[in-house]
Amino acid sequence: MLSHALKRSSVLLGTALLAAATSVFGATGAHAADISGSYVALGDSYAAGAGVPGISAGLCLRSDHNYGHLVAAALGSSTYRDVTCAAAKTSDLTEAQYDAFIRVNDPQLDALSADTGLVTLGIGGNDLGTSDLGVGDVIATCIAGAVVNPFGTPCHDVYAHGHWDFRTWSWVYGTDTLVTRIDAAAPQIADALQRIHAKAPHARVLLVGYPSVLPENERDCIGRQPITVGDVAYLRGILGRLNSVLATTAAANGATYVDTIAATRGHDVCSQDRWIEGALPGSPAVPFHPNATGERAMAGAVLQALGR
Repeated sequence: MLSHALKRSSVLLGTALLAAATSVFGATGAHAADISGSYVALGDSYAAGAGVPGISAGLCLRSDHNYGHLVAAALGSSTYRDVTCAAAKTSDLTEAQYDAFIRVNDPQLDALSADTGLVTLGIGGNDLGTSDLGVGDVIATCIAGAVVNPFGTPCHDVYAHGHWDFRTWSWVYGTDTLVTRIDAAAPQIADALQRIHAKAPHARVLLVGYPSVLPENERDCIGRQPITVGDVAYLRGILGRLNSVLATTAAANGATYVDTIAATRGHDVCSQDRWIEGALPGSPAVPFHPNATGERAMAGAVLQALGR
């Protein structure tokens, strides 16, 4: 979701991942007849595979080993178009995406046509943020808060407004800013799905959820990532709400929701075997984003949703 990251390349890793995808998901071309028409991938940096070698498309940080490419290879799609882009928000599906006044990407829905047979869309996370970095400004706020207040819930305190009630001697929660932003994005995502159906009336449409970024046991992050125990629980709940809204929106708008939590559980940012990189990534991937193995796991979830 971040629009700026170190870009590295690894031809050997890329070749190995593509070969592995073909081995696990089926030989190229084996399922091409099942989905007619072209395949178009839409979405943000989780869909783009930001930071995963090899990167193309400039500031969009689009990888040729993101889950869309792996799915296309497994399906044997002869016509595949990837217009995913780092930092994309829901509005960038219908409007040109800009970064510091530079046009980064055309409206993503422009890639669709009447002969599109499959669409994957991963969007919504960047709507949590207000800057060009999208959810990156939320991540930065939470990390900075953990440095100042390592034993509290600084991230929660910023976004979940409330006040101390001296009569009951307890904290009274107010309106959660991040929850409000998720709820505000829901009708926009619904509108985007309806637009996809209008532009590609014969396409199978999959709305891809976000993976297991944070562990179920908050204490797993102690000493491993710059985030407090309390904020791990809070942010995991926010991610859960986002995925829940995506699932509900998909069901109400003729799309299939793809759950990627199960496919990546136990390989979060605090795991010893990370498929989602942390603040100090151990592989060429954007912090708090899937690495090459994570993208491959998400591809597996998409193919499973397709019945592969």
